[in-house]
Amino acid sequence: MPRELLLQVSPEIASNENLLKDYLAKEIKVSPKEIQHIFILKRSIDARQKAVKFNLKVTIYFVGEPIQETKIELPEYKNVENSQEVIIVGAGPAGLFAALQLIELGLKPIIIERGKNVKGRRRDLKAINRDHIVDEDSNYCFGEGGAGTYSDGKLYTRSKKRGDVTRILELFVAYGASPDILVDAHPHIGTNKLPQIIQDIREKIIEMGGKVLFETRLTDIIIKNNEVQGIVTKNGDTILANKIILATGHSARDIFELLDRKQIFIEAKAFALGVRAEHPQSLIDSIQYSCDYRGQHLPPSPYSIVKQVGGRGMYSFCMCPGGVIAPCATSPGEVVTNGWSPSKRDQATANSGIVVELKLEDFKPFAKFGALAGMEFQKSIEQKAWQLAGKTQKVPAQKMVDFTQNKVSSNIPKTSYVPGTTSVEMGQVFPGFLTQILREGFVEFGKSMRGFLTNEAVLHAPESRTSSPVRIPRDAETLEHVQIKGLYPCGEGAGYAGGIISAAIDGEKCALKIGEVLGE
Repeated sequence: MPRELLLQVSPEIASNENLLKDYLAKEIKVSPKEIQHIFILKRSIDARQKAVKFNLKVTIYFVGEPIQETKIELPEYKNVENSQEVIIVGAGPAGLFAALQLIELGLKPIIIERGKNVKGRRRDLKAINRDHIVDEDSNYCFGEGGAGTYSDGKLYTRSKKRGDVTRILELFVAYGASPDILVDAHPHIGTNKLPQIIQDIREKIIEMGGKVLFETRLTDIIIKNNEVQGIVTKNGDTILANKIILATGHSARDIFELLDRKQIFIEAKAFALGVRAEHPQSLIDSIQYSCDYRGQHLPPSPYSIVKQVGGRGMYSFCMCPGGVIAPCATSPGEVVTNGWSPSKRDQATANSGIVVELKLEDFKPFAKFGALAGMEFQKSIEQKAWQLAGKTQKVPAQKMVDFTQNKVSSNIPKTSYVPGTTSVEMGQVFPGFLTQILREGFVEFGKSMRGFLTNEAVLHAPESRTSSPVRIPRDAETLEHVQIKGLYPCGEGAGYAGGIISAAIDGEKCALKIGEVLGE
């Protein structure tokens, strides 16, 4: 009978099938020849001690036992070409997974996406990096797959209560992701691999009778008697449907402005804001693994750190080992940073957002904007950073120790941020209270992670799109907007998700609620 074991082994054993077989045979007192196959079910790294270990959960099959390997396949999708239509606004993870769920339910999704498909986006991303040109509809945030497609593809979520994480991961595997994402504690697809998976999902939606319309921006929602009737697009087309999933992402400011203008109830939401810090990956490895050289059996190390500073949380966010920093502005006249890693995480640098939690009271100087006060606060910092760095896509930058000492860096070494940097004292970018917390916080970080506080690290500002500055409230039971029937606020932009997995789960939840209503 197969045996399931929990064990802790060295990196060398964890990465070598024969060594692992020998170790297990000795552990359970059998000959290695008696072990037919080993399945690794879960894998994580324990770097708390000087000797780094891998935690493994394995199933052992012995010679003569039938191997029960679960084959992950796509669901039985229905052809929905002639079925009732549901409009989905936004082709990020919330929108795409909502569409797949609707097809399973026998409903026809019509996805409208302001940006281009994954291949079309590449030229516009190159234009941001090389020519400092920002296309308002096609950039790192907007386009097929949403912000995650070209900004890392992390699949880790702490939000286990939101829904079935395993189902989403298995769907990704069915569409071409590595099965390792089902095993690793912090699964990651990688920016180089995710676009093809997103394209395959889109092609399946179209194959089953759904529609995907690119370069199609929503400009109005048709509402009658507080119930949606359809939408109007920028090119003047009208698409009718009485169910709309609004999955536009945390950076779709024009959507927030549209809802506010139409007096559709929205509310300001607190979020976090700060900088993106870049270290040499070798330095982070030496800190986390307590060694001079990581070796070939350990992956580039991530880090996670949280402190309370001045009564607020300051923490690492979207940490990218072996990654680079990317320009993520969505309009001319602003600069925004984010980070990403390729699947191998093989770049020489590590970066992470280091952000401070904001409070609604911080937005008081922008109170005249009502529910958009947080968004305007966010926008003001991005615009100020753009001006200070030279009115291009260069970003304000400062060495970490220099920042804590309120000293302009005499020179900024070349970083992974391709458009370039301008040496700026960061206190000019942020409000005074935020600058002070960041300064104190980096000193505290340095006490917890010896070597983290160093002038080898360069801060890039701002990291400002951590989550939506607006919440679009919905009924907890029906998931419809509290005021407008048939409108389903969904995903990160509506304030109900934070990352690829939770957004995908929320998309499915909204689709299931629509299925319940239309199936009555």
